[in-house]
Amino acid sequence: MNDFPQPPVAPQRPHQFTAHGVTIDDPYAWLKDPGYPDVADRDVLAYLEAENAYHDAVMAPLKPLADTLFREMRGRIKEDDATVPQKDGDWLYWSDFEQGGEYRRWWRRPVGGGEAQLILDEPALAKGKEYFRLGALSISRDGRLMAYAIDDNGSERFEARIRDLSTGEHLADVIPGTLGELVWTADGSGILYTPANEHWRTDRVMLHRLGESKDVELYREADEGFRVGVGETQSRRYIVIAAGDHVTSEVYLLPADDVTATPICVSPRQPGREYDVDEHDGTLFIHTNDTDPNFRLVTASIEAPDEWTERIAPSREFYMTDVTCFADFFVVEGRDNGLDQIELHRYEGGAPTRIGFPEASYVAGVGDNPEYAIDRLRIGYESMVTPGTVYDYHVGDGRLETLKVQEIPSGYDASKYATERLTIAARDGTPVPCSIVYPAGFPRDGTGRLYLYAYGAYGYAVPPGFSTSRMSFLDRGVAFAIAHIRGGDDLGQQWYLDGKLDKRTNSFTDFVDVAKGLIERGYTSAGNIAIAGRSAGGELMGAVVNSDPDLWGVVVCDVPFVDVLNTMMDASLPLTPGEWPEWGNPIEDPAAFELIRSYSPYDNVKAQAYPPMWIGGGLNDPRVTYWEPAKFAAKLRAMKTDDHVLVLKTNMGAGHGGKSGRWESLKEAAEENAFVLWQLGVEKP
Repeated sequence: MNDFPQPPVAPQRPHQFTAHGVTIDDPYAWLKDPGYPDVADRDVLAYLEAENAYHDAVMAPLKPLADTLFREMRGRIKEDDATVPQKDGDWLYWSDFEQGGEYRRWWRRPVGGGEAQLILDEPALAKGKEYFRLGALSISRDGRLMAYAIDDNGSERFEARIRDLSTGEHLADVIPGTLGELVWTADGSGILYTPANEHWRTDRVMLHRLGESKDVELYREADEGFRVGVGETQSRRYIVIAAGDHVTSEVYLLPADDVTATPICVSPRQPGREYDVDEHDGTLFIHTNDTDPNFRLVTASIEAPDEWTERIAPSREFYMTDVTCFADFFVVEGRDNGLDQIELHRYEGGAPTRIGFPEASYVAGVGDNPEYAIDRLRIGYESMVTPGTVYDYHVGDGRLETLKVQEIPSGYDASKYATERLTIAARDGTPVPCSIVYPAGFPRDGTGRLYLYAYGAYGYAVPPGFSTSRMSFLDRGVAFAIAHIRGGDDLGQQWYLDGKLDKRTNSFTDFVDVAKGLIERGYTSAGNIAIAGRSAGGELMGAVVNSDPDLWGVVVCDVPFVDVLNTMMDASLPLTPGEWPEWGNPIEDPAAFELIRSYSPYDNVKAQAYPPMWIGGGLNDPRVTYWEPAKFAAKLRAMKTDDHVLVLKTNMGAGHGGKSGRWESLKEAAEENAFVLWQLGVEKP
């Protein structure tokens, strides 16, 4: 298994830049094609292809294992799976897969009965394409027209098209370069959308009138760090224009029946204040963190939207994450000490109704509820040992009606697995939650293998949910754990704030300390831990493999944000200006420069032994550009002192999410999992 060809060696080319009196050497800067996003540099492409060839050579002996894993994972997926139909107006809508199909088909039928109508055929649209992804899909209120958007190269610049559902024919209207939702005007005569500009930022809201060639600009954002999105209130009376970055937001409302009216600003932006808005009978329900990081709910009239009255005060225990207004009640979602909660509130007041769930650790949330006047609420539920379940909650009697339980064709016995929610002290004494699932009889003597995952950024909480792919680890005796580290909002927004900017390194040390805590409790030992992270979670992987390489048996860095300093110094890149509130602005702030330089994984690769590593990227990725993983791999190869395997795989026809199609993406996961099991010593080629 060690008879591999020699790995490619990227040449070092002198390159320096100086900032705040510090000169940075970057000998692999040439891997960034100056023509990006068009990547045509022959040297760059040759290096990526050489790395891909080396990856394929290393992985070739593992193909039988990867094929076995793929068959296992595919066997746990219902091939002709379908969603639960949901009513919207005069129609019931759902989607399904054909037996063996890669992509969904979208259907509807009249509520009163009748033939099913195929409204969108993804397999037909994807035919012959290396990559395909459906973005927004939106039906006009009268049910006659459907707008949808597709991406066929992974660049996340979607082309919007419109189909007349009464005839099945497409209109001549085509809108290129969109990013985000497509929202119909009340009369179905036009669509509001947000185009991606040359930097892949959404800074405008446009109105496309059907049949017209020139679109109308309804809103333009002047702050290059802000992104703009468009949506609608649950009542559909208003179209919502939301502008913001990671810490500040500003919302405008447009009457859905008069979209060229002057937008109503709910409240002018204030640095550090976030809010979002729904509406009920002329009253705005505003969910905001203006007085507390756990958010509160205030109300205002549409006539005086900036005059706020508190409806639900902030709570130390309950982190309010979302508010949705229906005709007869409103729903508040949040987390109580880290556990998902759904509450129903009556407009006239009184104690809320909290929907109860049976397990100690789970994931629950409001599902697809397109209508305003409802008497049952669609919700989803799962846990690390409970397959995904779709319920209707009957508002009148509080009954949960089970509509669908995720089917696992190859069989599933929950008694073969156990799950716990642990608390492990970080080095500063902060208790950090950890969700873990393991096979029955898992040893507690330190001999067990364990797969540890985390993200830890942008206030995203990794849900302790169910995974059929994960069972291939569990059934081979490998435990799986999620470290709910600071930087996510697992325990509230303060948990997020305590893992960003000048507190960013808390995320890294939390992860290391959770791993050490699991070792102390006998779940595993140093060298028997596989770790993985994607995107900003890949930054986490890079940081902890630099700081504590001996802890890890194998590391997966998928589309990793590892060239942090260079990226945050380049304001021309798609995400950079909007990212400064998350990481700091090293261009203007010397302290931010020094802090980022101290942990940026690429800048902190050193001459030491590293564990085996699998690194992935996407050539068309606009979020984490392809050269970040490429530069990281090149520098690691040049500096590491071990002979452990390191592979870099760049998807040459995909973006941030890897390959499209449920089976093609599953094959990629199987290949990655085979590498992990091999390096943990669980499986041999």
